[in-house]
Amino acid sequence: MVYAVIRVRGQPDVNYNVDHTMKLLGLTRVNHCVIVPEDDVTKGMLQKIKDYVTWGEVSEETLADMIRVRGKVSGDEGLTDEYIKENSDFQDAEGMAKAIAGGEYRMKDVEGAKAVFRLHPPVKGYEGNKRSYRNGGALGYRGEAINNLIARML
Repeated sequence: MVYAVIRVRGQPDVNYNVDHTMKLLGLTRVNHCVIVPEDDVTKGMLQKIKDYVTWGEVSEETLADMIRVRGKVSGDEGLTDEYIKENSDFQDAEGMAKAIAGGEYRMKDVEGAKAVFRLHPPVKGYEGNKRSYRNGGALGYRGEAINNLIARML
């Protein structure tokens, strides 16, 4: 199981520990998304930055769409099925997404691929970037609903 983590808020005066944690994850800008494994270390990092990001369990279909549409390699070229076939053990984005969702592969394992997905702002905007998802906002854990948000951002 893997999480998709999207940075929702970007403030210049963020606490050092929060800013450092987001940099470790690769979330340097608003609307950047990373795929992280579900383990205790990651959960602790997500709890530290919960007031600036949203996350949830990403499905294989959504991950494959994200790799195909917003995946990039060095030089800002698109991550195509041909590039995946040449530089990894997979034939296409679906096979790679299945392995990443299973936790046995990571984006950084592909030669030259960027681990960060630069997404568009969501269609019809965020629900509100000051409240948690439970309270009608966009921050924090949202479970399977992350797939709907990513679909609006592709």
